[in-house]
Amino acid sequence: MHQYQTSSAPSASTTEAHDADLHAHNLTDWQQEYDQLSGGHFYGRIDEIALDGLQIFREHTSQALRQQCNVWPDAIWLGIAAQPADCRINGLDVGGQQIMCRPGACDFELVTPDNFDIYGLVIRTDALLSAAENEELDLRGLSLHEHPRLNIPEETMAQVRRLLANLVNPDTPGLHQRLQRHLILSTLLDLLKQETPARRPATSYAHRKAVVDKVKAWMEINQDAPVSMTELCELTHVSRRTLQYSFESILGISPLKFLRTARLNQVRRALSHPENHGRPVSSIAADWGFWHPGQFGQDYKKLFGEMPSETVSRGELIF
Repeated sequence: MHQYQTSSAPSASTTEAHDADLHAHNLTDWQQEYDQLSGGHFYGRIDEIALDGLQIFREHTSQALRQQCNVWPDAIWLGIAAQPADCRINGLDVGGQQIMCRPGACDFELVTPDNFDIYGLVIRTDALLSAAENEELDLRGLSLHEHPRLNIPEETMAQVRRLLANLVNPDTPGLHQRLQRHLILSTLLDLLKQETPARRPATSYAHRKAVVDKVKAWMEINQDAPVSMTELCELTHVSRRTLQYSFESILGISPLKFLRTARLNQVRRALSHPENHGRPVSSIAADWGFWHPGQFGQDYKKLFGEMPSETVSRGELIF
């Protein structure tokens, strides 16, 4: 990991990482856990501006990810893809003219593709309400808490993307913090003035998500148990076809790939944890159901672009 302050703006910083979950911990004051889904070496970068009660950042991730996220309490987060991309929030597709929105201290899940860039805006709720009052904007009735996706006019979206790109670009001349704060607040209010809720998901969405959530909960308490499609169908009381469709529509991957990649990511975390230093790799892998060292090593390298022994020898701690 590399972290440094930009010389032009005291409130701006850039962090880089070559491990997805380490990268997840680099965003100031967020609680996050990232699972890598696509194969190859990972690279992540965050360009961030942190002010009093305000945060703006651009995040780049080179591989497809499943992200468990939770922003700081008493705040509102808006997420804007830098370009239209196949992204999901809580299993819902995010359109090219939609932004994502979640309140603080609220768990949510993102599934993002390879080479993904996203802008994030976080503001303390009281600061947002104060700014809206100054602009005589009534925020009552806005859809910030109820809807994870908001529709934004195309022209407004393009203007906001350009402004955010300039604000977080390390090569942009430094701006006075009061000016930065004004620009960020103005950007937020411009978005909220024109937002409309996205269309409600199909009635089958709740059932499909419940199927996926049940498998996730099962995995947490059966981390080393062998698994098959037949067993998952019996667990969720659905057909093989429904199980497959539920995972592909909510997470974009099959149920067996989800379980395999989730467990491989857990092994990677364990290999990097100080308390496991000195434990055999085979023993840690077995904790997560990988009983055949040769096959485990192949699967691990295919996903992360390196052998488990390389992860251990690098000693790049995630915790």
